Amino acid sequence: MCDYSLMAVSNRLAQEGEDLVVHRFYTGSLGLASPAELTSAASSIVTKKTFWALLKEFFSPPPVDTVCAVCIPPGASLELRGISERLRHDLGVGPIERVTFTQITANSNSYRDAVRFANRRVLRLQELQEGMRVKVLDLSMAEELNLDLQRELGQILDRTTI
Repeated sequence: MCDYSLMAVSNRLAQEGEDLVVHRFYTGSLGLASPAELTSAASSIVTKKTFWALLKEFFSPPPVDTVCAVCIPPGASLELRGISERLRHDLGVGPIERVTFTQITANSNSYRDAVRFANRRVLRLQELQEGMRVKVLDLSMAEELNLDLQRELGQILDRTTI
């Protein structure tokens, strides 16, 4: 969904058809964000402020990062655009690729979000380049995986209930 390092950042679930950008959050971690929010945050920094507005901001600073992290459920289908020449060569992929969002470990306090290419190569989200474009194509597989996990959890709970 969202790597552990982004839990301190405001976040929301992705929507089908949404365009996103790989962004470095104030935590230092890469994640996905809405281009509109990035533009809005950048324009709020550039605006000219009066002396009184600056003084007020000094005593009550705005949040460190007003950009919301967009969380992707495992199993979602995405399209990566703008894959660098180096990554294309290393992974054997093209400049635009359809990938499946996945989590590579269940361990806490570790980066686990990744994408799986059609050639079965896996790349952690932290290894993508900042500014890369991502389109959310399909969340239905993610919903099916979630239902399967809920059924499995229900069966486990049924077996452990006395």
